[in-house]
Amino acid sequence: MRTLCIIPARGGSKRIPRKNIRPFLGEPIITHPIRAALAAGCFDEVMVSTDDGEIAAVARAAGASVPFMRSKENASDQAGTVPVLLEVLAGYAATDRHFELGCCLYPTAVFATPALLQRGRDLLASDPATDSVIPVVRYGYPIQRSLRLENGRVTMRWPEHLLTRSQDLEPAYHDAGQFYWFRTASLLREGRLMTANARGLELSEAEVQDVDNEVDWQLAEIKRQRLSA
Repeated sequence: MRTLCIIPARGGSKRIPRKNIRPFLGEPIITHPIRAALAAGCFDEVMVSTDDGEIAAVARAAGASVPFMRSKENASDQAGTVPVLLEVLAGYAATDRHFELGCCLYPTAVFATPALLQRGRDLLASDPATDSVIPVVRYGYPIQRSLRLENGRVTMRWPEHLLTRSQDLEPAYHDAGQFYWFRTASLLREGRLMTANARGLELSEAEVQDVDNEVDWQLAEIKRQRLSA
C-alpha cells in the first residue's frame, strides 16, 4: 500500500514564534521528525505542508519534499489538522497520485522515533477495520480526583471520589500529540481522525512532551537528551 507522511508546519506560531524551525538541541526542530520518518522506511514520500518559504527550505534540506504550498485558508490560527490533510491529499490527487495510508506527523514530535512510527503502521495494517491509530499517554494523576479552583476556593470536581483509592480508579488517557496514522479512504469518508474504529497506541510519560511554551521546550530537550544517552 502506498504510504504518505504529512508534516503540517505553518509559519505563524504565536506562543513560540517560529516554533517549527527554532533550534532544538542545535538543529531546527522540524528536522528531527523528518529524519525519523525517512529512517522509518515505511513511507513512499515524506512531505511538509507549509505556507512559509523558510520552513520549506529547511524541510527540503532535511530530505522532505514540499510539492506545493499550503493555502492561506489552511494556514490561519483557526485552521485544524484535518482540513490540512485533506488539502494535501487533494493536491496529490490533482496530479493523479494516491495513497492508501497516511501519517500526520507533527513538526515538533521529537520523540517520534523510526521504531515508534513503524509500530503505528503495523497496528493500523494489522486490522482492516481500523481507521486510524492514535498515540496516547496515561494521565499521571487520576482525573477523578481533579479539583476546581473558583475565587480562591478549592472543591472536588467529583466529590464522590474524595476517599477513593487512586489504584481503584479507572485510568484515563490523552492524545500524545505526536502523530496519527490513518487510512486515507476513511479520512475522506469521515472527515475526522478519531472514528469509532480508532485504536490507541500507549506511550509512557517519558516519551511524551507538549511543546507549547518555554518551559515545555526546556523539558522536551531534557527528556530527549536523557532518552538519547
